[in-house]
Amino acid sequence: MNTLALNIFELIDRLEGSRSLEHSEFVRLLSDDISPDEALYLQHRARFITDRIFGRNVRIRGLIEITNVCRNDCLYCGLRKSNSSLRRYTLTVGEILSCCRLGYEAGFRTFVLQGGENPGLTADRIVETVSAIHKEFADCAITLSLGEWSDNDLELFREAGAARYLLRHETINSAHYSRLHPSEMSRDNRLRCLWTLKRLGYQTGTGIMVGSPFQTVSNIAEDLLFMKELQPEMIGIGPFIPHSATPFAGYNAGNLDLTLRLISILRLMFPGANIPATTALHTLHPQGRDRGLLAGANVVMPNLSPTGIRKQYSLYDNKKSFGAESAEGLAKLASQLEKINLFITTERGDYKNV
Repeated sequence: MNTLALNIFELIDRLEGSRSLEHSEFVRLLSDDISPDEALYLQHRARFITDRIFGRNVRIRGLIEITNVCRNDCLYCGLRKSNSSLRRYTLTVGEILSCCRLGYEAGFRTFVLQGGENPGLTADRIVETVSAIHKEFADCAITLSLGEWSDNDLELFREAGAARYLLRHETINSAHYSRLHPSEMSRDNRLRCLWTLKRLGYQTGTGIMVGSPFQTVSNIAEDLLFMKELQPEMIGIGPFIPHSATPFAGYNAGNLDLTLRLISILRLMFPGANIPATTALHTLHPQGRDRGLLAGANVVMPNLSPTGIRKQYSLYDNKKSFGAESAEGLAKLASQLEKINLFITTERGDYKNV
């Protein structure tokens, strides 16, 4: 065994034991010259931890994409306000409740309300929606993924019944952030929201796109150090996939193997975190979802949105939202997961510190 290989194995063991790697050590773990044996060892350690905490169970979340209207013009996102080819929509409270009813009957006990930063979707409207879901489905968790809000608004959502909030920081590096977002958006405001969510007692989620334009391995190492400080309860990691109606249309998609390696690293760093095998993984590769789960993810989020609007929630090209990626395809999903000895669980699946 050569010295470099020994160093990688030692880093993996130390990461699992203490979560205290330095920036240069994270860069080493993320480097291109990691061997297949080293990558496989990392994956096996991550899946071992996942099995120890969650068993072979995969938690399901019902994803409801409530609006594709967005005030922002992020350079990577198909929902950006400059995309004039997109037919815009916003679900009513009644339509959202109908989605929840279908999901509840299918066994979902978490509903994820995701959408762009829609100026017409006021804080009062969010409170009304969350309150209605919480009243009818008191045994279910409500997760919001609706972008940046004031501290007061986030507190109102929490009081209305929202238990979880997912807000990817995308990149902690301010120079990199400025190359992905318009000038009116602020990395510091994104971080303010995340720390507010933690203070308010939300189960807080963050994450990054792997392989976003201009991203370096050093940037990703910085992101890992930030997440170590934040201690998120949920982590969304997916590959960058370009959208044809954005300035990044011609850029390459993120690397699948690096994304999977990051999932494994994050499982070792945050043993009890809820980490989804994202739709982007399955969009990028036919076995992407399964490989994400085998790398240490423990959550999937089938689409509960009305079928007629799913293609309009176009974050990136060719986004999967039907078949096993949908609520109506739950039986198909269960069958596919059983082939890799994993099994859907309908538990609410709150975070537990371990």
